[in-house]
Amino acid sequence: MAVVGVDTGGTFTDIICWRDGAFAVVKLPSTPDNPARAVLSGLARLGFAPSRVLHGSTVATNAILERKGAPTAFVANAGFEDIIAIGRQNRPELYDLASRKEPCLVPEELRFGAPGRVSAEGKVLEDLTPEQASELARAVADAGATSAAVCLLFSFLAPEHERLLGEALADCGLSVSLSSNILAEFREYERAATTVANAYVAPVMDAYIGDLEAGLGQEAALSVMQSSGGLITARTARHEPVRTILSGPAGGVVAALAVGKAAGFDRLITFDMGGTSTDVSLLDGGLSMAMETRLAGLPIKTPMLDIHTVGAGGGSLAALDAGGALTVGPQSAGADPGPACYGQGYGLTVTDANLFLGRLAPDQFLGGGMALAPNRLPPLFEALGAAAGLTPVEAAEGIVAVAEAAMERAIRVISVERGHDPADFALLSYGGAGGLHAVSLARLLGVQTVVVPRHPGLFSALGMLHADVVKDFSETVMLSSDKIDVFELAGLFGSLEDKARQGMAAEGLDGGDMVLERQLDMRYRGQSHELPIRFVADPFTAFHNRHEDIFGFKEPRAVIEVVTLRIRARAIQEKPPFKEAEHLVAAVSEEAVLGERPLVWRTREIAAKWYDREKLVPGNRILGPALIAEISATTFVPPKAEARVDGFGNIVIDTHAAG
Repeated sequence: MAVVGVDTGGTFTDIICWRDGAFAVVKLPSTPDNPARAVLSGLARLGFAPSRVLHGSTVATNAILERKGAPTAFVANAGFEDIIAIGRQNRPELYDLASRKEPCLVPEELRFGAPGRVSAEGKVLEDLTPEQASELARAVADAGATSAAVCLLFSFLAPEHERLLGEALADCGLSVSLSSNILAEFREYERAATTVANAYVAPVMDAYIGDLEAGLGQEAALSVMQSSGGLITARTARHEPVRTILSGPAGGVVAALAVGKAAGFDRLITFDMGGTSTDVSLLDGGLSMAMETRLAGLPIKTPMLDIHTVGAGGGSLAALDAGGALTVGPQSAGADPGPACYGQGYGLTVTDANLFLGRLAPDQFLGGGMALAPNRLPPLFEALGAAAGLTPVEAAEGIVAVAEAAMERAIRVISVERGHDPADFALLSYGGAGGLHAVSLARLLGVQTVVVPRHPGLFSALGMLHADVVKDFSETVMLSSDKIDVFELAGLFGSLEDKARQGMAAEGLDGGDMVLERQLDMRYRGQSHELPIRFVADPFTAFHNRHEDIFGFKEPRAVIEVVTLRIRARAIQEKPPFKEAEHLVAAVSEEAVLGERPLVWRTREIAAKWYDREKLVPGNRILGPALIAEISATTFVPPKAEARVDGFGNIVIDTHAAG
């Protein structure tokens, strides 16, 4: 059986196939106008038809960021039509007098108020008739909307009115998203925003998945990665695309956890530097989860991996700001025209800087499958340097330094700002550009060990092969610790677990290796935000301790509110095994040495050996300065660092081996 993981990024599309105990890989430029075209082209290069395709997609994310979703209507209770635009009172930049909210996804003319009302206890105060629902649906269709988000007050307790409106809207030919299906929890603004985001991208995602399934044919089953690190069927992804917002980055974190545990690294900072952005996450023995993120000004409240993203990637464009200071990103050259060295564009990027400094080989890029044009770079760097008062080499090293400073700040957000010392972790680096910056970044953070796994430039795609099928279910309960004990609390999970089993059965997964994981969202009475706590023998004590870990104090005598019950249903999937080599060989063979070339290090030109990673074997040791090339990435071992190949084929770098 051939199982394929696919990750589409802004610059490259990565494909990795597990078949007959071996990997086959394809990396090719993305096709932003229709991402499915690159995916299908890459699959065709494999030369055989896969039986399963596990896909991480940026389609939903890009549709929101680029404002290219469907014309979407918002239907709320009469008088609450504008909650999607009003939002909360908090401002993203508190002291910026010119701060402005991003434009609402739903214009004023597409916001509609519906009759009917449900109380906070779930009782119908004012009924909604089928005739009223049909009349409203016709008004929505006549206004030009092709998709609709329905979010009524307290519909998570009584969803009948939402369902009635949903049926009427669907009868008018609209794509429909109901908040009681997308997010059956309290807080109407977050529920509305998440439902609107889902409705906005659902037609786009439906068309994209339709193109993929048509190209794959009937033989291949398509699954899509969620932001939470679990897979869902293509059918579910069509209806609930908001769950795929961080789809691609989630794949890399899942793979990092699997690779790290196999290699003996339980505490990891993941560093994923691609062409457009850099994603970082902290793993302290397991996946770090978050319940909310913000995208284009909207709170997206779905379970997701705790990933922090900055706009610094290999394709990030360098420029001078109004004061003459060098900046890098967040604008990216993307796949078209791409960095200047690709031969099309004229904007200088981090990739161009690395090539100019000798840290990329023009004849080794993508394993020699893509020719670079280094001759285009000298005049461009001369022009940038002249404008900034720098030499061309200083300008190139400045681009690298500015990008690394942005990535360092991102890692400090997920580590230092949350009470973790980066020096206690290993840095696991992947992405097509990660290996070029990992050691320098680790040194800035005081990290001693860098791990570069096999296939780093296709690592997020590899993560699809290590993911399980996952569905999340929740129920808002609002219970106090002074009125309920742990045994009663445990009994409340029964109906939610039944719902989870039914949901997994609808995915074609019933029984077998299915695991149900319980979680509580808890807070002290009077607080406005909750902490997720795994359901253990004494969850109240666990909450006190977790609160102290994060905020520095706890209130053992205070009343705790249990706000939401959560169930994560996980169907365990077969995964590629990790095999450790029995014999280690320290000496590098002559066949693995590609030669010696000059590179620039701290404005000085030095000689560095180049190695072919495919011909390195477990146990090999390499002293810096050196570069290790492979089809999907290049790894830079700077002076005073030493790399070794461990038993699993990972490159493990001691960042301060020689001083």
